[in-house]
Amino acid sequence: MGGSVTRNHLYKLAEEVEEEIRDICHDIEKSAFINHKKVLDQFIRAGICDFHLKGSTGYGYNDSARDKLEELYSGVFRAESALVRGQIVSGTHAIALCLFGVLRPGDELLSVQGAPYDTLVKMIGIRGNEPGSLKELGVTYRQAELLKDGAPDLIGIKKALRPKTRMVYIQRSRGYSLEPSTSINKITSLIRFLRDCKRDLVIFVDNCYGEFVEHSEPIEAGADLIAGSLIKNPGGGLAPSGGYLAGKTDLVNMAANRWTAPGVGSEIGPSLDFIRLLCQGLYMAPRCVAEALQGAVFTARFFERLGYQAIPSYSEPRTDIIQAVVLGTEEKIIKFCKGIQSASPVDSGASPEPGDMPGYENKIIMAAGTFIQGASLELSADAPIRHPYAVYLQGGLSRYYTRLAVINAAEKLEGI
Repeated sequence: MGGSVTRNHLYKLAEEVEEEIRDICHDIEKSAFINHKKVLDQFIRAGICDFHLKGSTGYGYNDSARDKLEELYSGVFRAESALVRGQIVSGTHAIALCLFGVLRPGDELLSVQGAPYDTLVKMIGIRGNEPGSLKELGVTYRQAELLKDGAPDLIGIKKALRPKTRMVYIQRSRGYSLEPSTSINKITSLIRFLRDCKRDLVIFVDNCYGEFVEHSEPIEAGADLIAGSLIKNPGGGLAPSGGYLAGKTDLVNMAANRWTAPGVGSEIGPSLDFIRLLCQGLYMAPRCVAEALQGAVFTARFFERLGYQAIPSYSEPRTDIIQAVVLGTEEKIIKFCKGIQSASPVDSGASPEPGDMPGYENKIIMAAGTFIQGASLELSADAPIRHPYAVYLQGGLSRYYTRLAVINAAEKLEGI
């Protein structure tokens, strides 16, 4: 805008945008009510009491609090079993447990949406020669590219399936991509197609950023196994660490054996002193996800009004909490991230810069003044430094905080 925008203009624009998105936010609230009832019903069904909010130490033998938390997760996600542990350090770690737990030498993993998220590439062995990758262990990998409109290429997928294809990988969120995230309806249709092609497939869904955005979850769409991070949607902004996986009991047990050791599996692992936070975070998650979604809708429309491309557009249906804004240059990405950081409640004086990060091919810039390190649901903005120079905003425990941070980012962009 070249300095033509003033601070007063931005605040006036924000008020106009709030009016524009009112009906969309009302629909998000209705969806949050449905999800909150689902979670509350499961707490009541599981009979959670104060005793279950106290953790264990050491080996964690007979940890009823841990068992009740996993009962909650399996119930909420409509799965046979779940593994929910604070010692799972990230969504990538949870995904790794599923892949390394289920796949065996000679098996093949098929991604049906092109290349997976950046942090999985070296783990699988698509790029590099990391010790212990799936490739080194004898698991092969194939991928079917998306069509130009972002839809799965069903003909290409059918051709890619082979007798040794053991697992199909589906990613629910957009990751660092401008392709659309995957709705539950699309996942349902895709899984039906895959089952018709090959009955014995293990359908695995990376559920990160998608929990409680829609009324149902991938297990209900026919997935066998899902995984995600507790410092994203299901932790409700309270989980200090952790990850989860849920699905069929035999598959969860295979992943649990990878997490600890065969013969031990999920029977050990203390819940420590933050089991209360994990339970309360799950309880609060639908509310917090709704706040994040409303913040994303505001961000999309606000930057559209400023002349930028937002993906998804403010009026499009949401199937994850990620909002991409195409800024066009590295300089603008850095300014945007500095604006988010300087409006953060924690580390507001930090100044993010692009740098190398483990698991990523390009330099990455990350803004996250969060109470929990790396907690995307609180509010973060990050971007790979590559064409088309888009920044990805996630989270916002309060839509008011998102609004303030986004206005601050716009001020940085406009040189105010």
